[in-house]
Amino acid sequence: MAWPALLVVIAAAVQEVGAAFAVGLFAPLGVTGTVFARFAVAAVVLCVAVRPTVRGLTRHAYRSVAALSVSLTTMNLCFYEALSRIPLGVAVTVEICGPLILSVMLSRRRSGWAWAALAFAGVALLGLGRGHLPAWDALGLVLAAGAAIGWAGYILATAHAGRIFPSLDALALASAIGAALTAPAAAMSIDTRAAASWTVVGLAILVGLMCSVIPYSLELTSLRTLPPHVFAIVTSLSPAIAALAGWVVLSQRLGPTDYVAIGLVVTASIGAVRSQAATPPAPPG
Repeated sequence: MAWPALLVVIAAAVQEVGAAFAVGLFAPLGVTGTVFARFAVAAVVLCVAVRPTVRGLTRHAYRSVAALSVSLTTMNLCFYEALSRIPLGVAVTVEICGPLILSVMLSRRRSGWAWAALAFAGVALLGLGRGHLPAWDALGLVLAAGAAIGWAGYILATAHAGRIFPSLDALALASAIGAALTAPAAAMSIDTRAAASWTVVGLAILVGLMCSVIPYSLELTSLRTLPPHVFAIVTSLSPAIAALAGWVVLSQRLGPTDYVAIGLVVTASIGAVRSQAATPPAPPG
């Protein structure tokens, strides 16, 4: 179990470092252009790798892919917009509350709401610890909350699509649709002259691989042998990993209160997952 868990940690580290690198694309590509580039790279790689088919798909299957692409696009647009305003560690801490609240709502244990309250206290501390928030900070927290809602929707949409499509077919199609949805706005935000630089192109490809293709592949490999609740616990470490990535890559220094808040959210996430894993199965019938 140690090796699959390590793969999840590596996937989270790669994804958060990739998110830190994505900040370097905001100037030449804009936020929407950065999201488009990530989708485009992921769509090309995934479509070549899994070769999804669209022939013979039912309306139910099309609606499933549409829901997945909308939730995925919403999550990424909100997250990167938040990332342009607040530190990476703060954005991920707020964002992970989406899966946490979803887990609590689907759980049969009342103790889950205590963990949700602890996470809410952590998020509130992020705001209070930063004093009188400037407008961009407040908007950044709101956008991160939007990303949290998008992440919860993405989890539900992925679970639904997974019952219809094999392997990563749905994700490949959703990435292609996400690229198409963001292309018009991206065309208006991209600095054409700067985007033509090989440095920018290389960084865009790297971000697409690190934020989508590599972590998805590692997580898929780990889930073949790793129990889902263990996977969720390890994933709960993402805010701490993001804070470290923001510090190393972007030199984002957080205050002591911010680290306490991140610790509260991580603890709440782990506690909620362990609580749900300990829930006895419902009796037959």
